[in-house]
Amino acid sequence: MISNWGSALVRTFRGTSAPMTYALIGLCCLIFVLGPASGFVPSYGTGDTLLAAQRAYFRRWGVVPAELFAHPTREALTPVTALFIHGSWVHLLGNMLFLYVFGAMTEERLGRVEFTLFYLVCGYLALLGYAVANTGSEQSLVGASGAISAVLGAFLYLFPRARVTSLLPFLFFLPLRFPAWVVLPFWAALQWLAAGQAATGPGVAYLAHLVGFTLGFGYAWVRFGRTTRVGAAPATVPEGENQP
Repeated sequence: MISNWGSALVRTFRGTSAPMTYALIGLCCLIFVLGPASGFVPSYGTGDTLLAAQRAYFRRWGVVPAELFAHPTREALTPVTALFIHGSWVHLLGNMLFLYVFGAMTEERLGRVEFTLFYLVCGYLALLGYAVANTGSEQSLVGASGAISAVLGAFLYLFPRARVTSLLPFLFFLPLRFPAWVVLPFWAALQWLAAGQAATGPGVAYLAHLVGFTLGFGYAWVRFGRTTRVGAAPATVPEGENQP
């Protein structure tokens, strides 16, 4: 998941022309419901049988760094398929909340086709970056966090003054509003600190978050330059994770 700081509230501003954001959310939800992690498909069995089916499913469609570099041709598409696979309801809902909050405004600025390509390419590179740093790992990496982190990075560049409403656990979950230029760099700093302390196994893929965030911000900077940054209506900050 994307996680670590606060929970999202409902966003005041919603994109009015962002069909790809909603299509990505719908597709991720549909794939999850039809997969073994949702618990909705009896054919996957129960107990140990279900756990075995989940492991096989994540290994087949997720990124396994050791397999990716041992069989690059066969595994080349797994950083794309992994973007649509989630390990639990919390994992799915956290990531989709982030995408819902930040994706629509970013899509409106980029346009449908460009946003979709941006999402897929940045997500691919974010997972690939994590795999490069963990080439010997046999654990499966799944989730949209790398791509969504790229959306956060682009959002920060494009809408730095957008107001983000967050619930801070260390302030008794009081709803407080901050501009995106405060919230998102703080989130990125937490990912950096967590990545430095993370174990070698995938766990929460903080490094993928950082790679995606950096790619997204860099792309928006190169694509739009300094003349198109906008102060936008209120937005929100969510929570997520990224592996089974």
